[in-house]
Amino acid sequence: MAKAFRPGDWRAGYYRDQTFMWATGMSNVREFFAQLYGNPDVEAEPASGGRQMGNHFATRFLDEAGEYRRSVDMANSSADVSNVAGWMPRLIGLAYASKLYRDNPQLKSAQDGFSISGNEVAFGTIGDASTSEGLFWESVNAAGVLQVPLALSVWDDGYGISVPISMATTKSSISDVLRGFIPDDRPGIDIHVLRGWDYAGLVEGYLRGVERVRSGHKPAIFHVIEITQPQGHSTSGSHERYKSKDRLKFEKDFDCIARMREWLIEQGIASESQMQGWEAADKEAVEAARDLAWEAYQSPVREERDRLVALLGQAGTHETQTIAGSLAESSKVTRAMVMGAASRALATLRGLESPARDELARFVGAYGRENRERYNSHVYSASTESPLNVPVVPAEYSDSSPTVDGRMVLLRNFDANFARDSRI
Repeated sequence: MAKAFRPGDWRAGYYRDQTFMWATGMSNVREFFAQLYGNPDVEAEPASGGRQMGNHFATRFLDEAGEYRRSVDMANSSADVSNVAGWMPRLIGLAYASKLYRDNPQLKSAQDGFSISGNEVAFGTIGDASTSEGLFWESVNAAGVLQVPLALSVWDDGYGISVPISMATTKSSISDVLRGFIPDDRPGIDIHVLRGWDYAGLVEGYLRGVERVRSGHKPAIFHVIEITQPQGHSTSGSHERYKSKDRLKFEKDFDCIARMREWLIEQGIASESQMQGWEAADKEAVEAARDLAWEAYQSPVREERDRLVALLGQAGTHETQTIAGSLAESSKVTRAMVMGAASRALATLRGLESPARDELARFVGAYGRENRERYNSHVYSASTESPLNVPVVPAEYSDSSPTVDGRMVLLRNFDANFARDSRI
């Protein structure tokens, strides 16, 4: 899939797309760990500044001044959402934008930086069990009706957590169910069935299928079957409890990483010794990225902790010394721990008049403001183009203003907007 992804394309997917994000350069291992740790520094964790859950990806499409970047020159990902299939309507919107840029002549002058004649494809991903969601069906139908450049991949491992697909999907196959969407003499949706362990087949299938999506604005679904989960759905339950011995053997024999390794050696691309060397180097690189991300997250927090410990030492009471000692001994420290310790210490000094107490109170106030900026800012746009900067136009009434239903006000508003701008 990553080989068919081009600059200007967009992704709307979910939290199992880390390999795709790394393969396209939209994320990397160090940023992955930075998000896991919740680092609020957007240089370290550009997807959300530590505000999203792990594996919730995004790319930044505004620059520091709040201006749009040239998305046509970038690989782009919309921000992930957690509710199952919730990203599907957004996927339709991204694909529909390309169609409008290609088909609407009035947008030609406005597409610079956003589109090149609608050549951009919207890539989506979803798990097979999630195809039971209503948003999936509504979005797939919309893709077929609108004929938008959408490439949707369905990852199918045969289970929805522990529920077998036979109990979740009619005919145990989403591509079989969707065959009525395949084009005949009428437009529809191309459907490709690929195998998750067949690297060469995947590359060929995606390159061929996505080219048709891009050139002809023909939506496509890539149903990738025989996906394996060597460790099960999650750490909350062992898949040995609900998968048969035959299935577990299949997952071992057809694990995509193991099969890819075999293919590289069979094709003469690498030798066994080269593979071993690369695997060792990769493990080292991942562990180094993990440690660097952890240090980048912890280092400023430890400095903040040390500032507080010094202030508590100046207070000189038994209670503040106890709090400082406990905080100083923590090998892993968070800003919540620092703020909690400072607030408890300040409470023990209530009623006292001393420079140390005043300094601690200033620390608590300033630290609270800093953390609100770290974690609560930019909920809305802070740029000069923010809608919040649009001047409020108050309603004006006269003594003879009629009383009408609110729906009539909306209808008249539409009339006025249509008269003002024909592009609407």
